[in-house]
Amino acid sequence: MLDPSSSEEESDGIVEEESREVMAPQSGSSRISPSRTSESSDRLQPASRGSSARPSSPSPSAASEHEKEDVEKLQREEEERKKKLQLYVFVMRCIAYPFNAKQPTDMARRQLKITKQQLQTTKDRFESFLKGDTQIVADEAFINAVQSYFEVFLKSDRVAKMVQTGGLSALDCREVFKRHIEKRVRSLPEIDGLSKETVLSSWMAKFDTIYRGDEDPRKAQQRMTASAASELILSKDQLYEMFQMILGIKKFEHQLLYQACQLDNLDEQAAQIRRELDGRLQMADQIARAGKFPKFVSKEMEAMYIEELKSSVNQLMANLESMPVSKGGEFKLQKLKRGHNTSIIDMGQEDENQLSKSDVVLSFTLEVRTVLAFRQCSLALCSRPGFTYYVVLRPTPNSPKQAELHKMTVTKACPDQDLKIKLAVRILWGQGYSSIKIFIKYCDYFFRYLWAVGKNVWKRWKKRFFVLVQVSQYTFAVCSYREKKSEPQELLQLDGYTVDYTDPQPGLDGGRAFFNAVKEGDTVIFASDDEQDRILWVQAMYRATGQSHKPVPPTQVQKLNSKGGAAAQMDAPISQFYADRAQKHGMDEFISAIPCSFDHASFFEMVHRLTFDHSLNDNFACLGWFSPGQLFVLDEYCARNGVRGCHRHLCYLGDLLERADAGHMIDPTLLHYSFAFCASHVHGNSQRGSELQGAGSKSGGKKESKKKRKCKTQLAPESTRPDGLGTVTVEEKERFEEIKERLRVLLENQITNFRYCFPFGRPEGALKATLSLLERVLMKDIVTPVPQEDVKAVIRKCLEQAAQINYQRITDYARVEENVANLATPAKKLEHVIRLAELVIEVLHQNQDHHAEAFAWWSDLMVEHAENFLSLYGVDMDAALEIQSPESWDSFPLFQLLNDFLRTDYHLCNGKFHKHLQDLYAPLVVRYVDLMESSIAQSIHRGFERESWEPVNNGSGTSEDLFWKLDALQTFIRDLHWPEEEFAKHLDNRMKLMSSDMIETSVKRTRAAFESKLAKSSRSTDFRIPLSLCTMFNVMVDAKDQSAKLCAMEMGQEKQYHSQIDDLIEESVKDMISLLVAKFVVILESVLAKISRYDEGTLFSSFLSFTVKAASKYVDVPKPGMDVADGYVTFVRHSQDILRDKVNEEVYIERLFDQWYTATMNLLATWLTERMDQQLHVYQLKILIRIVKKKYRDFRLQGVLDSTLNSKAYDTVRNRLTLEEATASVREGGMQGISMKDSDEEDEEDD
Repeated sequence: MLDPSSSEEESDGIVEEESREVMAPQSGSSRISPSRTSESSDRLQPASRGSSARPSSPSPSAASEHEKEDVEKLQREEEERKKKLQLYVFVMRCIAYPFNAKQPTDMARRQLKITKQQLQTTKDRFESFLKGDTQIVADEAFINAVQSYFEVFLKSDRVAKMVQTGGLSALDCREVFKRHIEKRVRSLPEIDGLSKETVLSSWMAKFDTIYRGDEDPRKAQQRMTASAASELILSKDQLYEMFQMILGIKKFEHQLLYQACQLDNLDEQAAQIRRELDGRLQMADQIARAGKFPKFVSKEMEAMYIEELKSSVNQLMANLESMPVSKGGEFKLQKLKRGHNTSIIDMGQEDENQLSKSDVVLSFTLEVRTVLAFRQCSLALCSRPGFTYYVVLRPTPNSPKQAELHKMTVTKACPDQDLKIKLAVRILWGQGYSSIKIFIKYCDYFFRYLWAVGKNVWKRWKKRFFVLVQVSQYTFAVCSYREKKSEPQELLQLDGYTVDYTDPQPGLDGGRAFFNAVKEGDTVIFASDDEQDRILWVQAMYRATGQSHKPVPPTQVQKLNSKGGAAAQMDAPISQFYADRAQKHGMDEFISAIPCSFDHASFFEMVHRLTFDHSLNDNFACLGWFSPGQLFVLDEYCARNGVRGCHRHLCYLGDLLERADAGHMIDPTLLHYSFAFCASHVHGNSQRGSELQGAGSKSGGKKESKKKRKCKTQLAPESTRPDGLGTVTVEEKERFEEIKERLRVLLENQITNFRYCFPFGRPEGALKATLSLLERVLMKDIVTPVPQEDVKAVIRKCLEQAAQINYQRITDYARVEENVANLATPAKKLEHVIRLAELVIEVLHQNQDHHAEAFAWWSDLMVEHAENFLSLYGVDMDAALEIQSPESWDSFPLFQLLNDFLRTDYHLCNGKFHKHLQDLYAPLVVRYVDLMESSIAQSIHRGFERESWEPVNNGSGTSEDLFWKLDALQTFIRDLHWPEEEFAKHLDNRMKLMSSDMIETSVKRTRAAFESKLAKSSRSTDFRIPLSLCTMFNVMVDAKDQSAKLCAMEMGQEKQYHSQIDDLIEESVKDMISLLVAKFVVILESVLAKISRYDEGTLFSSFLSFTVKAASKYVDVPKPGMDVADGYVTFVRHSQDILRDKVNEEVYIERLFDQWYTATMNLLATWLTERMDQQLHVYQLKILIRIVKKKYRDFRLQGVLDSTLNSKAYDTVRNRLTLEEATASVREGGMQGISMKDSDEEDEEDD
């Protein structure tokens, strides 16, 4: 094998040496048997003429085994190289002159794949955004979405595998993010003036900005435009270059083959196609005569096979006939008006294909351009010219195109007898008069003066002007013309003729180089003036006749030209030069090989496999799709070389399956299409073959024989399949069954590993297509649907295995993440199980988001898969919980994590695993509640015994602790969201009952403490309400508030714990207010007791009056002051301020003040009523007036209503004091400014 870097000069000798072993067979050789291996295909090909066999490898006695292996390897490599060269020749011809296929423009555009480096760059950009290193402004919701996308998608090992296999594109990243945020955006609350579509668009724009990074958007757009252009129509040079890389062809080899095959000559390519088609028809006839048919599933298909071969050739001929016959012409050829196709099959009907002289009429238009006015002459008729000076021109299309000097004919009187004119004459087109537009080839060999003689035409040896005219792809004629005549004098239609070189004919003088055209019953001999003309004419007529034999210039002529030196060598045409050069390098064997003698099935399999590998390794995430250019070449190759459609799709399926088994991402749509094609071909045509065989086995007569012949020769519409073939070979059927089984295994494996074969739902719709294809593969034929239960059983089995695989992978991942050595303690194992639960939930979420839609028809199986997946986790969960301490409650977060997920899933809620989880945790919950109830009760008992009643928040330390514990316990139970309704109600009722009992206990203990504290306090005006009493009031207030939250029950239940505890609290508060009011009354009674000593008629009163009067004669005796009144007023005001400031419930304060005012006023009224018959002492009067007035005013300021203030008791007190004031004012000394009437001075004093 030559080194790819070797130059042309260095490799010439090697190639020449290697070219001795030729792989192209003779035209008469038999067809090569089908083979799938490259080695066998070359081994079975016969050698060409003049070639010798390659020396055999050394025997073991002469060389070591290692050397023998090296020799065999070199032989295999050489055979492979030759096969690729031969294959490249066929591919080049398909590219050079396609007449069956064209490059598709409606294919889905392939996306550029992401490399490992690009993935790392993308990760870095998103990480920079999350760190705040970018200038992109984003809200918290978007940042959280990006964080989740970064952790779940970009850092996933499945994404890394997609990149490794070349299946990830930028579009995939964008679509996954879009799907990722759609749920988040839908869950956001509605914002006035901002639609969720706007939010989604804004987020996607920010995503694009992050993904693009600092890259210039214009550069990215240019790159995308360039990649899109590469996916569109490719030029021939681009296609050549692509298949050079695919087949490993060197540049100089391509150049040699290109020039030798004359790929730039469309006439040569069209002629090559005609020769190929003729060879295929001859091969079909040879197969029919020899009976060497491929092995079919039915014997009756052999006749159909021949008809299919001929029908396919006829179709190719029709396609070729529709092609234009000129290079870049503006007119398109039309077929001749004839009854049948102009095909080689119909050549026997010569009468219908004959051309008339009117079909090849020539006309020319003479135009004179850019001639100055003074150089123009007057008009004259060409038939009667009247020019003094003129020149006679006889131009041909091969005349020089540049201007030349031509000697003019002048009169004798002209002074300049050597007058010349410079003219340039160009012949552009010829056009016929009939409806057929005829193109006369603009080449050197189509217009020439030749010598000719024939049997039926040109019966006299004479030099004539000949034109080779191509009417259509299959109609050529050699015409001779006379001067000034548009119609040919004589013409020879070349159908059925064979052209070849010949030796000079004796007796025919006037020509130097001879060649002839031979047909059964006719021979025409031509002669040209030089060898180059002869070679060009023979090549042109060789293309026109479509003959299989390629004329080779005589050896003696070549030698003669070579003796003439370089100048003589230049007489040979350039095409002959390239042919000799190719022969020198050993390429002539590939060029002259007869295509129909090769096994194109194996050739196509090879080029298909190599093209497929090239497609997978290019810059696009192709997923198995060919590019438009690749598909175009493969289509043209199959049509031109007769590759059966079923074989083509079987090759495609084989390559797809092989790459899918290797881990590449393959679009199941391709698998589905090719499988459906093959299934329709094999099953449908096999059934048809059975019918034919059955028809042939019937006892018959003439009627049955006629029907049988009709089935043989005509393909009924219902028997034709996608490729138009009705025959099925045994090899196709066996290979299809083999691939069908491989495909079934692959599909089951992909469904089993759906999370890894279709990560994050990519490619889009692939999993759904895989399920659909599996259903198709399980069908026994194309018409009988497979029972749904059978499909369901297969998918169920796959999903059962998928559950095990998925759980095993996340278990391995968690163990690596957490380090298995650290799982020795129960706490560590519990942490591990909680981490596993998070991974399990994440997997199930991803299945729902990315794969559930594909399993829409099998949703019940997906539920079973989730249950199986959870049951595997349940084993590890049970094992971890069993080793936990009975007094440990650290496992409840695990229940909350799992239950919160399961209860929100419609299919998994109260499912098998969910019920197992409830059964596992129900005893733990009950035990936990029991222990908490006992603990709270003990804390209440111990707390109230040591309670200092210092204010803490809304109550005391014990009450706050109690209510926090009750609330925390209820919150915990509520957060469990127990799914079973009965048990959830039981837990709720128990929580309410417990709270009610605990609050009741705390209320009773608080009331008792209030009463005890109040009983121990002072009874005089020195009494100040301690903060502890206010705290007890606040405990009651807080208990009432907490009971509304902790003890509230739904209406209609038997026990209304909330109502009961409310009643208890109200009664307790009422008692506490009564006790406090009674305390206030006792204090007022003590004040009244002090002033009662001044009652009229008492010993103390008389003694006090006598003493004061006696002493006042000698000294200034001080009078009783207002200390008692001031002390009481201060006590009242202080008590009011403390209660108002420290007690949190306004209703209780108002109630207390109302009762306080009413009780004390009643006490005063009673006290005065008891002294109705006595006149109050001035001192008593002053004290009472001050107390009453201050009390009234203070309670009014505290918000006591006027209806309460102006009670009957108050009126009684007020009237009595007013009367006493009037009596006392006329006495000695008077009231000293104290009066029941309000005054500004008193207000100022109060202030």
